[in-house]
Amino acid sequence: MRKNISTIFLTSLATTIVLASCVVGKKYTPTSLEIPDKYREEITLTADTILLPWRTFFKDPQLVTLIEKALQKNNDVSVALKTMEQMDLAMQQAKKSLLPMVQATVGANRSYPSKNSLNGSLTEQFIGTKYIDDFSASLGISWEADIWRKAKMQKDQALANYFAQKENLSALKTRIISNVAQAYYNLLSLDAQLKVAKQNVELSDSTLAMMHLQYNSGLINSVAIGQTEAQKKTAELIIPLAKQNITVQENALSILCGSYPDAISRASSFDSFVLDDSFSAGVPAQLLSRRPDVKAAEYAVIALNAKTGLAKANMYPSISLSAQITANSYKFNQWFDLPGSLAKNLVANLTAPIFQKGALKTEYKTALIEQEKAVIQFRQTVLNAVSEVSDAMAKSKGASDRLALTHEKGIILEKTTRDALLLYNSGMATYLEVLTAQNSRLQNDLESTNIRLEKFNSVVDLYKSLGGGVEQ
Repeated sequence: MRKNISTIFLTSLATTIVLASCVVGKKYTPTSLEIPDKYREEITLTADTILLPWRTFFKDPQLVTLIEKALQKNNDVSVALKTMEQMDLAMQQAKKSLLPMVQATVGANRSYPSKNSLNGSLTEQFIGTKYIDDFSASLGISWEADIWRKAKMQKDQALANYFAQKENLSALKTRIISNVAQAYYNLLSLDAQLKVAKQNVELSDSTLAMMHLQYNSGLINSVAIGQTEAQKKTAELIIPLAKQNITVQENALSILCGSYPDAISRASSFDSFVLDDSFSAGVPAQLLSRRPDVKAAEYAVIALNAKTGLAKANMYPSISLSAQITANSYKFNQWFDLPGSLAKNLVANLTAPIFQKGALKTEYKTALIEQEKAVIQFRQTVLNAVSEVSDAMAKSKGASDRLALTHEKGIILEKTTRDALLLYNSGMATYLEVLTAQNSRLQNDLESTNIRLEKFNSVVDLYKSLGGGVEQ
């Protein structure tokens, strides 16, 4: 009988080992993306510029200080770092999956059998007590043979999840860097709007003073005075709105930097700012490969590929070995009376799932679908990445063209306003022409400030969309 059992076990073991020669989990192969050779816009880029660390790309020292503070104190970054610690623990655990499990147990038990039972009567007869003591100390070891490479797939999955989280952290940092930079530039833009409004109020005051003199001389009527005062109020209305927006933006930037709302130190002039947008030659595939969200999406595919392999492996037999040595006695003083108290046990198991209500098959199919979904999401991430770069390029180029036009328009309007005042003083122009010239100049100055902000934001978006500035 023992020979028959041994023969069956050895035959099953041999069959399982032969089956193990078949690879259960498929090796990951990179997804075909068919990335275009160039972007839609004619502006091309170089990895040299994109590789610039953010401390070099952003040259304003006060902005650099704000970004450093945000990266250190932002709560979202702190949470992401804690998640990284969790992923690291899971990866270290996966590396130990091939090691055997060792377990020690020490216990003492006293039971009182019924007096009318056979055990109770025999216990009192042979031991001389009304109770039975059992003292046990055991050391057991168990190990599962990794015939389906489960340990490797678990390690691959944990490693991919770890690096995916690392790239997610990089993506978060990149986003925070760009958000801080754009909030900072928005503050400078609001400062510029406030400055423009104050300059126009001063100009309106000068015009009003001149008109009051002419009004007192009977050269103009009260309508001219009223129109000029209304024009002044138009400029004055911008001032409280700009101050309000400055406070709100300072509060938001403070929160982004992980601190309570407070005033933000910044450069004194927006017009003197120069941001490097001289991106030259490069291939989309080379540059997009730096994007942390693209990397994270591919790591997700790798992790799910390993998960699919594990689900497949769970459908096959497993072999486990276990051994246990125990010191056991019904008397405390003989507990460790060796070798008389020793008991040994050696077990070899071949476990094969036969009927699990389709759970294992469903688990495998579900994992396969999740992997296919991850591949689709990876492709979509790359599509979005290419689109974001193209959008940022178009916005940057459009803002540059519009900024040049508003600059030319500003020169014309400045001369027009000056000439209108001179002609008005000479009686060759009406007050309406003066007001129209002043209002056009005000609107153009505000528009120029907004376009300049768009230009800065588009360059930051372009830098971010190419994965630039992330320090690995």
